[in-house]
Amino acid sequence: MPTPQPLEVWLRGPLPDVPPLLQPVAHALLQVREELTAALRDFPPALLNERPGGVASVGFHLQHMAGVLDRLLTYARAEALTAEQLAAFAAEEPPLALAPTAVAELVQRFSAHVDAALTQLRTTDETTLTAPRGVGRAQVPSTLIGLLVHAAEHTTRHLGQLLVTARWVTYAAINEE
Repeated sequence: MPTPQPLEVWLRGPLPDVPPLLQPVAHALLQVREELTAALRDFPPALLNERPGGVASVGFHLQHMAGVLDRLLTYARAEALTAEQLAAFAAEEPPLALAPTAVAELVQRFSAHVDAALTQLRTTDETTLTAPRGVGRAQVPSTLIGLLVHAAEHTTRHLGQLLVTARWVTYAAINEE
């Protein structure tokens, strides 16, 4: 008998202390973390910078997912980006150092940002979700809920791209041997 697959996060029920209107955001971020962790468990660090057909590398997506989550949640708090955040943004483009622990470290960094996002979601008052928020230096108008939903959507989009690229570069590496 095949092992039953776990339910997707959103089907497991409400998350404790997360406001009802923010449950989908929290579920999406947790789903990304689970899929990312599983997909990259044995991913070779030597493939982090590979860009088949010129697409973004797995390393870029790993860095960007953590960074964009951090930046969007900063805007959601109505704060400006720090010098450290701006420097991290500028450094997202690989090549990355290919240390044996690079993949695990990048996955852990993303996971820490998910934890921070969940903490922020738990402390967000639902009555403030339509409050205006500015995005970026130009302060492009958005709302608190707009930023939170986009953080989940953008992260999910990059996970999809990362999964395809990871599978492709792994397949290519195996077939070159």
